Amino acid sequence: MGSKGTFALVLLGALMAYYVYLPLPEDIEQRWKLMLTDCAFRSLSHLADICESLGLKDYMGVMMLVTFAERVVPQSDERVRVEDERFDGVEVVVYQPRRDVCAGERRRAVIYLHGGGWCLGSTRMGPYDSLAREMVTELNAVVVSVEYRLAPAHRFPVPFEDAYRAAKYFLSADVLGSYDVDPERVAVSGDSAGGNLAAVVVQQLQLDVEQRIKPKAQALIYPVLQALDLNTPSYRQNRHMPILPRTLMVRFWSEYLSSDKSVLLSMLANAHNGPDSAPFLRFANWSVFLHESHRRTYDYVAPPVNEGELPGALARSVTDPRASPLLVPDAALRPLPKAYVLTCEYDVLRDDGMMYVERLRLAGVHVTHQHYPAGFHGALMFTVWPTDFRIARQMVNDYLLWLKQNL
Repeated sequence: MGSKGTFALVLLGALMAYYVYLPLPEDIEQRWKLMLTDCAFRSLSHLADICESLGLKDYMGVMMLVTFAERVVPQSDERVRVEDERFDGVEVVVYQPRRDVCAGERRRAVIYLHGGGWCLGSTRMGPYDSLAREMVTELNAVVVSVEYRLAPAHRFPVPFEDAYRAAKYFLSADVLGSYDVDPERVAVSGDSAGGNLAAVVVQQLQLDVEQRIKPKAQALIYPVLQALDLNTPSYRQNRHMPILPRTLMVRFWSEYLSSDKSVLLSMLANAHNGPDSAPFLRFANWSVFLHESHRRTYDYVAPPVNEGELPGALARSVTDPRASPLLVPDAALRPLPKAYVLTCEYDVLRDDGMMYVERLRLAGVHVTHQHYPAGFHGALMFTVWPTDFRIARQMVNDYLLWLKQNL
């Protein structure tokens, strides 16, 4: 190979290393594996931007390749029976034990809602299938994994409505009885946007006077809980962190709440609140609800209230508690069941979870807060080779232990 060829290879290698390398905090384990994993996500995101700008395909349509790449066909095995069902018209995958490990004892149940920013993801992705099977075998539980419809084709409140209908259907005496589930041992759980839906479903079920059977626990894994302030300390600190940089999380919010493309720019500038937001800002005031160690050196400035014209759908939905469950008053929090909230230090959503923990505790709800000082968003799902991380195994074990002890 000539000198020009050698130079070209060296230059290409340097450019690839520059593209892959991302400065990460020293306490994050397996940093190079995370860089490589994030590189794949960033590459797909760049491709999605290009396709959308050329009018070839919308951004989320390209990003759905992540879902397709990890898609599996959940099948029964010697320990777990798997069935595709419809609960009040909503697609669900039901996992249940082939045999009872505790003779004579009715089963636990977990209603699980997957993550993906309300726009991506599926119950049929490998990591969710694996997690459901572990819940079945470790907890002797029935797991109802909900395949809610996704934005932007089905924007708010459709994903919530699907999750709520499926949960209500399952939480009836007849249906629980048909699966041999103890009505006193049902939890609602989810990660990221699924954590949002889980929190909202639990709140709305508690408000439903006709709903006789209520969830006994909620488990929220790095949940997204409010859209009023997209400039909290964690949004600032982790704006460029994998796997969920601030721009992507804000894009998820904009795609979920509005079809108006200008909304993304407003939300990126944290200038998307109208007069209707003003009474709710106190519920997301991080200067009150965050511990000093996480306020750090950031000064609290309330998000500006835009007196101009906002898209109608955004003005209504940004303060809707079915989208932002952090924004409910204390009276709506007091009757909620015990909670498990998982947060990660290096996650734009860290402060959402921490504020909810503090508000639940102040309302008298028993909360277990599991914080991972070296954790990053999405880590719980990185259990499948080649994106298997040690911290993911720890998170799964801690999560299952809490369910075992509290459900």
